[in-house]
Amino acid sequence: MRNGSGDEYAIVFSAAGAYIRGFGHEALMSPYGNDGPWPGVLDSVPEIFGHYVREPAFCDEDGMPVVTACMWRAAEDDGWQVGEIEYPDGLSDPDGAGYLFARLADPTPEAYRRFAEDYHEVPIALDAVRHVYELRPLTQEVVSVLNAELSLKDLAEDLAAARYRSVSG
Repeated sequence: MRNGSGDEYAIVFSAAGAYIRGFGHEALMSPYGNDGPWPGVLDSVPEIFGHYVREPAFCDEDGMPVVTACMWRAAEDDGWQVGEIEYPDGLSDPDGAGYLFARLADPTPEAYRRFAEDYHEVPIALDAVRHVYELRPLTQEVVSVLNAELSLKDLAEDLAAARYRSVSG
């Protein structure tokens, strides 16, 4: 996920388990304000996930991991793991994880609508969001409610990539 404003995350599923890396571009724990990843964020990542820490898609052009939050769960683990991190005092979301993963933690149309209204600074029709969440065929009417400047034709490539059905395809 890349939101176009500098925030991103990736979730990797493999036979070894799952690895999640997030980057909040305004997070206090940004590697760019700390000469590298915040102490503890990556220090305890097991070697079975080590290649994800070094994955070029998750690093900047100099090879530095672009990360403010990281968690993993090996196939045999009973729960999610994080490094031993000393979080800065006085901040509710110093690594940006609360913001980054809010829609994953609350995957409802209502939560998405709150996010979208905040992010785009426009009202969003809940019925249209529910339509998409229910994976009902996308119509021009629903597209227009969400963005009057777009047509189904404008979205054709994105819809095909997502394998999302529309009334025209």
